[in-house]
Amino acid sequence: MRVVSGTARGVSLLSLEGLETRPTTDRVKESMFNVLQFELYGKRVLDLFAGSGALGIEALSRGAESATFVDQNPKALDIVGQNLKKTRLDGQAVLVRDGFESFLKREKKPFDIVFLDPPYASDFAHRAVLMLLEQGLLSPRSVVVLEHDREQTETDALLSDFAKKTYRYGKTFVTFYRNEG
Repeated sequence: MRVVSGTARGVSLLSLEGLETRPTTDRVKESMFNVLQFELYGKRVLDLFAGSGALGIEALSRGAESATFVDQNPKALDIVGQNLKKTRLDGQAVLVRDGFESFLKREKKPFDIVFLDPPYASDFAHRAVLMLLEQGLLSPRSVVVLEHDREQTETDALLSDFAKKTYRYGKTFVTFYRNEG
């Protein structure tokens, strides 16, 4: 796994061993960021369920102003910290060891781009999106990027006012929800 483009292009990233996380493949990540390439500069990014931090780090490398990495696993956050140091992007990052719900309850400032890559066999995506909406944590022109393994009808219903585009990469689906209002 590596940073695909930007100031940290080519830097290899560490990831957690075992089945605790499911890193986004370089192919999927590159495709995701090709879709977002003109929307990153100067943006405030949230990498919820951060894992290795690859998505937030890629956003920073491509010009995002800041990224907040949230994961409740201390080993995952240690990996994120190491990856941020390797890429020299640690000055633009905030690491938060917390569950997604308690983090979202406390957060006050909206995000421009939100990456959601929760465990597939959970309702975490639905719950996270519901809280992002209820807490007013999505900026007026925000983009929510959800990585998932099957249809997301519950999430689709919550973001029905957002423009939606889904891409499939083998067994992985990535849906972009754009707040165009």
